[in-house]
Amino acid sequence: MTSLSRILAGALVGLGVASGGYLAGESLVKSRLGFRTVTVKGLAEREAKADLGFWPVRFVTSGSTLEEARSKLEESEKSVKAFLSQNGFTDGDMQVQNIQVEDRIANYNGQEPPAGSRFVLTEDLLVKSAEVDKLASAARMIGDLLKSGVVFSADAYNAGPSFIFTGVNALKGEMLTEATKRAKEAADKFAVESGAKVGDIQNANQGIIEINPAVEIPNDRPEKQIMKKVRVVTTITYFLKD
Repeated sequence: MTSLSRILAGALVGLGVASGGYLAGESLVKSRLGFRTVTVKGLAEREAKADLGFWPVRFVTSGSTLEEARSKLEESEKSVKAFLSQNGFTDGDMQVQNIQVEDRIANYNGQEPPAGSRFVLTEDLLVKSAEVDKLASAARMIGDLLKSGVVFSADAYNAGPSFIFTGVNALKGEMLTEATKRAKEAADKFAVESGAKVGDIQNANQGIIEINPAVEIPNDRPEKQIMKKVRVVTTITYFLKD
C-alpha cells in the first residue's frame, strides 16, 4: 500500500470513529432528556379532636405502722373515687395501677424517720375515658380533693391528663389524596417554569402521618391539648417530558 493509500485509509477510520462517537453522545443526551425528573412534596392537614383521655392520679399516705398507713390509703382512695364519681365517671373508668410500700427505716440507714411516718404508701390510680372534655374539667377541679385530706405525690406523674386521637385511619385516604394533588400542582408549576410537561410518576413515598398539638406552645406537653393537628406529607417523583 502506498503512502497516499495509507493516509486515506487512516482518514476514513478516523472519520468513522468520530461519527460513531458523535452518534453515541447524541443518544446519551436524548436518553438523559427522556428521563428528566422532578421531586416534589405535597402537604395535607386536618384539625381533629382527641377521642381518648388518660389521667393518672398518684396519692400518698404515711403512718408509724403499716396498718395505719394502709388505713389512711383506703380513705384517700375512697375520697378520690367519690370525687371522680361526682364528676360523672364510673368504676369501669378507674383502675388501680400500682401500690408501693416504703419502710423509711431501711432508707434512713437504721436511723429513726420523722415521727409518725415510718411507712409510706403510694397508690397510682388511672382514669381512662372517651369523654375528654369531662376528663379535662375534672382535672381542673382536683384541688377540691385537698379538702378531703388527700395528699398528692409531688412528681411528674401528677402532671394532669393526656389526650390522644385514634381516628387517623378514617382520615388517611382523603388526606393522602389531597397531599398527592398538592404535589402534582407543585410539579406542574415547576414544569411550566422550566418549559416542560409533567409525565408519569416514577416514585411515590407516603411519608409519615404526624399528630401534633393544634397550637405549638413552648415548654408545654403536647399531649395535654385536646385539639390536634393531623399532618400528612407525600414525596413524589415525576418524569418530565418536552
